[in-house]
Amino acid sequence: MVKLVRDLMHPGVFTCRPDATIGQVAVMLFQHHVHSLIVTDRDDRPLGIITDFDLLAGEWLSADPESLEVMRSITAGDLMTSPIDTIEADSSASQAAQRMREQVIRRLIVTEKGHPIGVISVSDFVAQVAKKVPLKREIVSDVMSDAILVCRDKTLVSAAARAMTLTGWRSVLVVNAAGKTLGVISGLDILAHCDVEGPEDKTVSEVMHPVITVSMSTSLRQAADLMIENHHHRLIVIDPDQPDSMPLGVISSFDIVEEMARPGSVWQS
Repeated sequence: MVKLVRDLMHPGVFTCRPDATIGQVAVMLFQHHVHSLIVTDRDDRPLGIITDFDLLAGEWLSADPESLEVMRSITAGDLMTSPIDTIEADSSASQAAQRMREQVIRRLIVTEKGHPIGVISVSDFVAQVAKKVPLKREIVSDVMSDAILVCRDKTLVSAAARAMTLTGWRSVLVVNAAGKTLGVISGLDILAHCDVEGPEDKTVSEVMHPVITVSMSTSLRQAADLMIENHHHRLIVIDPDQPDSMPLGVISSFDIVEEMARPGSVWQS
């Protein structure tokens, strides 16, 4: 039976007005633990979408007090992306996964007769993998990324934000001088500090969150369960025999979506 987008999506959308300030947007993203808001007009018609990445880019306008004041006046309407990436509720789930993989996007606004009714995101696919993965499914080592974006524990948050914005990575692994993993800093960690005097004088060790580790032989189902249970988009892959050495790689929710979109996978059969 073909899975439809409406079967996987989470109903409802979080919205803001186009005149919402960047600080207000940051608070809403952080409080709701989401990566994007739909910008709507007074009649709740969608105008665009603003994401945590938009805020990360905007944060760079705060290099000095004068430009910080400019940044504080920027609104969601100024930074939003329009038109919104949408998909009809009765489209196939595999079509949504394929679009996410090819266009490198993490969510689609689900519409019914042109009106937004929910969101389908990478996390929704991860949840389905946890339910759907059959026995003898591929393991973490088959889909993980061997390359990792890393920084030292004394790196400034602003430097990590710049690296994330330029590379398109959503997090940076924090290690010590010996390569031992200490934590990870993500966009949400940075957002938590957007309304203070600025994160420029903070180091990543002050705002990072703990990592969750798996081995290369961990099943995709186990990895997906860990992501869902802990609300993490990525897990660090380590060598169990040398847990304090440099990690072997990282597996993200997007890696699992890519596997789902692969010809011959259970979702494409």
